[in-house]
Amino acid sequence: MRTETEMMNLILQIAETLKIEAVAISGSRTEDRALKDEFQDYDVVYLVENFEELISDLSWLDQFGKRIIKQEVILGHRCLYLMLFEDGNRIDLTLCPQEHMQEWVDSEAGFTVLVDQKGLFESYSSSPERFWIHPASEKDFKKACNEFWWVSAYAVKGICRKQIIYATDHIYGICQQELLKILAWQIASDRGAVDIGKNYKYLFNYLPTEKEKEFLNLLDLSSLDKINQSLFATMQLFNQEAQKLAQKMGFDYDKEVAEKMIEYAEERLEKNETFTK
Repeated sequence: MRTETEMMNLILQIAETLKIEAVAISGSRTEDRALKDEFQDYDVVYLVENFEELISDLSWLDQFGKRIIKQEVILGHRCLYLMLFEDGNRIDLTLCPQEHMQEWVDSEAGFTVLVDQKGLFESYSSSPERFWIHPASEKDFKKACNEFWWVSAYAVKGICRKQIIYATDHIYGICQQELLKILAWQIASDRGAVDIGKNYKYLFNYLPTEKEKEFLNLLDLSSLDKINQSLFATMQLFNQEAQKLAQKMGFDYDKEVAEKMIEYAEERLEKNETFTK
C-alpha cells in the first residue's frame, strides 16, 4: 500500500502536470481527532480553468494507479471521481471550476490548502462547524417529535405486512435518526454547540457508555421479531429522552401523542402475532 507521503506527492505531481491552479484537501485527513487508519480517503479538490477539457477525456485519472472501481458523481457545477485502487488507497477527487469554488467550500467542514499559485483561496474560509450541533429551538424539537411518531406508524405497517426492508428503512433511516438528533440536542443543551461529526460519529464520545450500548441494542434488525423489538425499544427510548430534553429546555412535549402512538403499535402488532412464530 502506498504511503501517505507517496500519495500526497502523487496528487501534487499530477496537479502540476495538468497545470492545476489550486489544490486543497479536506475530510478526515484534516481532522486531528479522526481515526488514522488504512481506510482514510484522500478528499482532494482541483480548482481548474479547463474544466470541460478535463472531464471530456478522463484518461489522466489513470496516472493515480490501477483502480478496482471508480464512480463519477455530478455535484452542482462540480464533478467528483471516487476511486478505490488495487493497493487499498482511495481518492475522492473533485474537479471544480474556479468560478464555482464557493460551492465546494460550502460543502466542506474544513480544508487545508496544498497549492494556490494565484491566491484563489485567500478570500475563502472553511466551515469547521458544519457538523456541529447547536441547542434545539422549540420549533425544531416539535418537528423532530412529530416526524418520529408519524413515521413510527409506517414501521408498524411494515411489520404487520412482513415487509422487512420497508420496516427497517423507516426504523433506522428515519425514527432512529430523529432519536440520534434528540440525543445530540441533549449534549448541546449542557455544553452549547459541539462537534458530533459526520453521521453522528463522535456523538457517543459525549455520552455514558451505557447510553451507547442502549442505542446499539436497537440496531439488531435481523428478523421480523427483532425488528418488532427494536421498534418498541426505540419508541420507549425516544419518549424518555424527548421528555428529558423538553424538561431541561422548558419545551412543551406532547406526551399524550407519544402514549397513543405506543398504544397504537401495541394493539396492531398484538393482532399480528404470526411474526413471532
